[in-house]
Amino acid sequence: MQKFLQKILRFSSHPLIPSPEHKILAQSYSFSPELQHHLSGRALLAEEISFPADLLDEHFQCGYIGRILGVSLEDSKFQCNRCGNQNQNQFFTFPCSRCKKDCTYCRNCIMMGRVSSCSYLHVWTGPDVIFESGPNPLAWTGSLSEGQSHASDRVVDAVTNKEQLLVWAVCGAGKTEVLFKGIEAGLQSSQRICIATPRNDVVLELVPRLKKAFPDIAVASLYGGTVDRHLLAPLTVSTTHQLFRFYKAFDTVIIDEVDAFPYSADKSLQFAVDKARKSDSSLIYLTATPSAKMQFSFTKGSLKGVTIPARFHRKPIPVPIMKWCGNWNKSISQNKTIPPAISAWVKKRLENNTPILLFFPSIKIMENSLPIYQKLNPDLEAVHSEDPERKTKVSLLREKRIPGLLTTTILERGVTIPNLEVAVIGADHDVFSESALVQIAGRVGRSIEKPDGNVTFFHYGKSNGMVRAVRHIERMNAEAEKRGMLDV
Repeated sequence: MQKFLQKILRFSSHPLIPSPEHKILAQSYSFSPELQHHLSGRALLAEEISFPADLLDEHFQCGYIGRILGVSLEDSKFQCNRCGNQNQNQFFTFPCSRCKKDCTYCRNCIMMGRVSSCSYLHVWTGPDVIFESGPNPLAWTGSLSEGQSHASDRVVDAVTNKEQLLVWAVCGAGKTEVLFKGIEAGLQSSQRICIATPRNDVVLELVPRLKKAFPDIAVASLYGGTVDRHLLAPLTVSTTHQLFRFYKAFDTVIIDEVDAFPYSADKSLQFAVDKARKSDSSLIYLTATPSAKMQFSFTKGSLKGVTIPARFHRKPIPVPIMKWCGNWNKSISQNKTIPPAISAWVKKRLENNTPILLFFPSIKIMENSLPIYQKLNPDLEAVHSEDPERKTKVSLLREKRIPGLLTTTILERGVTIPNLEVAVIGADHDVFSESALVQIAGRVGRSIEKPDGNVTFFHYGKSNGMVRAVRHIERMNAEAEKRGMLDV
């Protein structure tokens, strides 16, 4: 992966940059500050730049703009220099009306506008925009736990020294607060900082918290349909998809939920993050469930890291119970019944008015199950990734206006509901990886008022993912107890 990135970036670092004589001429040239702010740290097609073509050409001739070929051809293979795509099946050649030749464009990032072999990505090569903040930009006055405080110091060191760092923190540890001092240190040294996340929901959640913590700092919010698309700000919160338009922009990049889909599985998103960083920059990974490769690098010391094995309320994470329930899939699809073990679990929570999430391995299985579960309580609802009322239904559960939700893995992250208890139906299914099951278990016991609760993995046979997830949680609890972070 790293070798792949280096190959692309070597090409991208040598665009059609103005010649040396133009750079001398640039010393007496009065560049446009408006164009500087529009283009600084970005790689944009001409049609994405709302300035006259003559002005762009003038800045190019004087050395203030560089151009990178959109799609290049090396060793008889195409590569996209916006998204890093090298999959030849994702390129299409067509007769181009602009260059009057057969032209090739990248289909992998076509949703952002067509980038082709006759188009250029424009990058700012003039003076950087200098961001200045007051001496104390952080207004947050909360306190950190011992584990958070230690991790916060390590984040400050990584930001200051331009290092890579893994912050491995259990679900509910308070990762956002751990970032505040590091962000402040970066802002005080005029850094441009980006927090990147795979999901729109996280952007919408983080931006208000950061604006409250840093009230005098401009915060850009970038996601599909955003109004901040051209806002130049010292602090940016963005989905990883939006980073395709950036180029050597950020002094610090923080990747939240680095293990989450689609970032973890999409090399083009990983390319986008790498392209958006300056050559001398810090990179901080946040996750409760690092990949096996990342865990190995951390254990061997090739990746610096810090763990937060305990939640802020100093109580252990509830350890899942693995319970055999028979052939759960056959019961649902053929018999139209709920396995007795699951039925008893659900009935008990309904009787006690305990909010519940029931996780299913697919939308089809969940939708087939809903009418059966509604016989226990007609107010039970179901949600999935394509449900337009997903947020409304989650709010109804949080407000105790419905007793529970059937859901896919879409709610494995980012959901905090007091007193919640969770069951995974068919936890032995392949979709429920170690990472997914740890995240699902992490929905329970997050509040200081109710730091415990039941998590049950219902299965027809234990899977490796189930066993590893339980061991993962037990290991974190043991480390937290050993470090004196638990009140037990």
